[in-house]
Amino acid sequence: MGNEGADTTTGACAFGYLVAGLPVHSDLRLPGLIEAAISCHPSIRVRRADLAPCLPDAISSGPTWQMADGRFLLEIPGIVRMLLCDGRDLWYDPVGQTCDADLDVFVGGTGLGILLQQRGWVVLHASAVRVGDAAVLFCGASGAGKSTLAAALSGRGFDLVADDFCGITIGADGVGRVHPDGRRFKLWDDAIERLALADRRGAAVRSRLHKFHVDPHATSLAALPVAAVYVLAEDRPPAVPGIIRANLVDAALLLRRQAYRPALVRWMRQQPLYLAAAAAVSRGGGVFTLTRARRFEAMDAVLDDLATHWRELGMPGA
Repeated sequence: MGNEGADTTTGACAFGYLVAGLPVHSDLRLPGLIEAAISCHPSIRVRRADLAPCLPDAISSGPTWQMADGRFLLEIPGIVRMLLCDGRDLWYDPVGQTCDADLDVFVGGTGLGILLQQRGWVVLHASAVRVGDAAVLFCGASGAGKSTLAAALSGRGFDLVADDFCGITIGADGVGRVHPDGRRFKLWDDAIERLALADRRGAAVRSRLHKFHVDPHATSLAALPVAAVYVLAEDRPPAVPGIIRANLVDAALLLRRQAYRPALVRWMRQQPLYLAAAAAVSRGGGVFTLTRARRFEAMDAVLDDLATHWRELGMPGA
């Protein structure tokens, strides 16, 4: 690996960020993250390098990835190659003429999320907001409406804890805590308009998408116990709107399916982590499916239903 730390088009500047409570030092500007003070002792470093297309000692591989001891090589075809090492270092190598704006969503999202999995964290494809002194998470596949729901709750005064992915650790006390992520929402044009967030809209997520980074109204800086996890579903027949609690077995399956990169959970043999997370959350509020209408006209009713549910769970601040 050569040219470690070589300049990107941003020049030799360094940028500081906070990802899942961890200080990050990057030589690449990541517009999806909110800048923070540059730490003298970063937990994660993001640097440009010339990367070989394969790991000579790979122990497992697929069409776009290879894994060796403590290392994971991932290629986003036509965009970027990334080498992730020991949960601490992210090396990236742009493919062809890929611009920095198109690197951000993969380096600042996919790459950093996988680094947390290398650290042995539970990483869910989720957004989270603060309710009282705890966090509630909304899980689902891309396009399920996680960010839109969290942004709507932000407009009602609930601080954003994390968006896109949530990094969770299980403490010695058995409590699962989600760590604060200095991340902007990623919202489509119509969501920005409906939520009256035009004055908070920033750069496009990618150069050819009408999806934009959006500043939250307020963010939480504290690691918070996870009070509830909602897996989002749409009310297409025969499904009906409502909130249903999952038992422990189903909760563990749901959380594994909502892992940021589910295949990595298998490859890294991390299934017990997600069972422990399900048990920790179930001891608190619980894991639920939230079936609701996706129409913006129904958003206020969905938020009201959530507030009612939080009061039923005895959550202060609801």
